[in-house]
Amino acid sequence: MGHRHVQRERMANLNWQKYLLALIITAAIFGTAFYFAARIDSQRIADIRATEKSISIDILSSETQFELLGNLDCPTISQNPVLQTELNSLASRLSVSEQNLGSDNAEVVYLKKQYSLLEIKDYLLMQQIAQKCHLKPVFVLYFYSNAGDCADCARAGDVLTYMRGQYPGLRVYSFDYNLDLSALKTLASLRTLNGNLPAFIINNRAPVYGFKTLDQLEALIPELKTLATSTDSTGSPQAVATPILYR
Repeated sequence: MGHRHVQRERMANLNWQKYLLALIITAAIFGTAFYFAARIDSQRIADIRATEKSISIDILSSETQFELLGNLDCPTISQNPVLQTELNSLASRLSVSEQNLGSDNAEVVYLKKQYSLLEIKDYLLMQQIAQKCHLKPVFVLYFYSNAGDCADCARAGDVLTYMRGQYPGLRVYSFDYNLDLSALKTLASLRTLNGNLPAFIINNRAPVYGFKTLDQLEALIPELKTLATSTDSTGSPQAVATPILYR
């Protein structure tokens, strides 16, 4: 009996040690996972903060350029690029921030408002320059939603991205229709948008609604014929990377 009792105690101790070892291993696995997840999140947040600071500087620089460009004469303006490159760069970086933090994140919403105001200012400035210098720029105001209520908005954005690459002189301004920004709401109201998305306003004409293929959109913008196309050193059109080409 005593021998069996000792064996039972040994087996019980062995089982207890196994359970304890399994618990320690499990805790170590979860602890390691949480540690690396925290490190990744911290790095991601740090990257977003750095991007935000850089964007803020770019916006301040661009606003200063607005004032400078508005006072230049026409020959000087024609020799200086007017903010479209900066706007495109800001759009790409803002898109990364939105993907990392989500469209409802307060910091992303704040940056999107700043960017939208910058787009509106560029749009107004270009209209003034066009009138002053007798130019004929081609404008597209594109209204979208990423709130899950516009199935065609992503595809429409792809088409416009491709067109902007093909026609460097095409000025595309993209706005989140649901953004709570008074200036944006005024712009939408002045252009008599009815809330259907995606929506396009081409050179201040009546709004066009719904997804349009590349061919359809090009047909809606006959002014594209007046714009130079993007070419390489051989004079051939450059290939522009785009996820899907909708013709």
